[in-house]
Parts: sequence; structure tokens; C-alpha cells
Amino acid sequence: MNIHRKTMPSEEGRRLLGALSQAVDKALERKRRLGQYAVIWQGGKPVVLGEDAPQSAASNHETEIGLLGS
Repeated sequence: MNIHRKTMPSEEGRRLLGALSQAVDKALERKRRLGQYAVIWQGGKPVVLGEDAPQSAASNHETEIGLLGS
């Protein structure tokens, strides 16, 4: 789903988006440190990230190890 806005979010909306972004960054970093995989949306499809990602995703070349830290 792509949503295109012509107007900027309100001040409250920007604060909420910032808080959500920080929470996601923190959760992904925690998963990376614990060696857990994560599923994110990238390029219009779900992508499995991490060393312990399910093998079915790895065989489809959707696993990208180390991307969580970037």
C-alpha cells in the first residue's frame, strides 16, 4: 500500500511518527543483538532478516543478514 500525501502531518502526528520510528528501531536492534530474525516490508514484499531466518526464505534469496544494523 502506498499513500501519497500532499500535506505535512500535524505537529502531534510528527511526534507520533517519530515515537513509532524509535520504537521500531529499538525493537529491530534488540532482535539483531539477540540473534533473532525479523520480517520487514521491502520492495513491495516481505523480507526475512537475520541469521536464524527460516530456511524457506533463505532459499528464495530473501534473507539479508546484517541489514538490521543499517
